[in-house]
Amino acid sequence: MAKSKKVTKPTPDGPSSLSSTTHPNPLPAWLHDGLPLPRLIVLDLDYTLWPFYSDIHISTPIRLIPNSNPPTLADRNGEHFALYPDAPHILRLLASLPHTRLAVASKSPVGDLCREVLKLLRLPPPEGGSEKGPKRTIDAFDAGLEIYEGTKLRHFEVIAKRTGIPFSQMLFFDDERPNLEVESLGVTMRLIRDGLTWEELERGIEQWRGNLGVA
Repeated sequence: MAKSKKVTKPTPDGPSSLSSTTHPNPLPAWLHDGLPLPRLIVLDLDYTLWPFYSDIHISTPIRLIPNSNPPTLADRNGEHFALYPDAPHILRLLASLPHTRLAVASKSPVGDLCREVLKLLRLPPPEGGSEKGPKRTIDAFDAGLEIYEGTKLRHFEVIAKRTGIPFSQMLFFDDERPNLEVESLGVTMRLIRDGLTWEELERGIEQWRGNLGVA
């Protein structure tokens, strides 16, 4: 759902006031039900991965607040910024899947700033204390970052050309209804309202499987 840039503003305490969550216990059924998973999961940024507009809410420079939990950034004005609570753990889990890759498709006009946010924010350690896997959020996106103004159709055409993954094997999470245009390519898009959550992830996977005729 589109959000007005004239009225939307992070809460005074910032996203760091939200409690951090871990993956569900037991693990989601879609992990071990024997049904296929998307070869590529693509995420929007603003109001999908994080609860703010990167181009109007952040005043550079930004820095990581030491020992913040969840990892939180502070900007020049002292405002705090973090991912949606479930997002770090979702990214950690998805990055561990052997046959699923991750990418970003965002219309933000401040690509360099978005990359800096993704570099500074850290992911939680893997279960069991293993040091394997990405530590920076940006490193989870092994299929690349498309962050620039323009149609999401262009983003996905570039991603498909780079990865060689068919559109039908892509699942996209985004908060703006006009971006459903990517479904004309064969991409499955899950339209979300309140950021990436475990529930939305499960619904998106069910939607993708349904489109594939395997649900």
